[in-house]
Amino acid sequence: MIEIIPAVDIIDGKLVRLTKGDYDTKKEYSQDPFETARQFEAIGIHRLHLVDLDGAKGGHIVNHRILEKIATHTNLVVDFGGGLKSDDDVRIAFESGAQMITGGSIAVQRPQLFLDWLQKYGPDRVILGADIKEGRIAIQGWLEESDARWQTFLESYTARGIRKVISTDISRDGMMAGPATELYKDMMADFPDLYVIASGGVSCMMDVLQLEAANVPAVIIGKAIYEGRITFSDLERYQQNNS
Repeated sequence: MIEIIPAVDIIDGKLVRLTKGDYDTKKEYSQDPFETARQFEAIGIHRLHLVDLDGAKGGHIVNHRILEKIATHTNLVVDFGGGLKSDDDVRIAFESGAQMITGGSIAVQRPQLFLDWLQKYGPDRVILGADIKEGRIAIQGWLEESDARWQTFLESYTARGIRKVISTDISRDGMMAGPATELYKDMMADFPDLYVIASGGVSCMMDVLQLEAANVPAVIIGKAIYEGRITFSDLERYQQNNS
């Protein structure tokens, strides 16, 4: 069974989705992300990927109150990313109820700080974000492209203890044209001990089953849910059939 992790992306306190990480493509789906989180919990979902897009753009944590409300009033395991640029940001995220944090840009720009978090909190609580654009790691909420190839990037961090990665093929994000299954197969072949969480491109439950057949451990789904391509009933049925 593949772990299904709904994405809740936040701008101005509202649930939104972007296409290919472009803030100009913002589409609002809910003014109350907390209620959406409760709906996911009600159908048997256990985990949520919460992204502070204001934080990612602004360079510091912004929407931690929403994180706190979800963590306090649901039993969802929340991993939190976006705007985590300092020890203080990470402290606020964990104190607000995040069980895990994700760091992407910071792992490229300030690797020693990211490694300090990994050492302090451990590999079960610190996830590496590997957002990939044309084979290279993208940073700053995908607004910039780094020089780092994904293979070199992952090799460096797995050697230092990283065990979980969220990887997004940016060219597919929000496009609902199918996930980058071959990329994840290559990733798992090169790093067999890595818990790979696929993100981007999922358009229907068949895409989820395709990733499952490729033995991808987990998948983040966003736009396909909010556009009704994957319904809450679909998710509930999958959870029940595989519980």
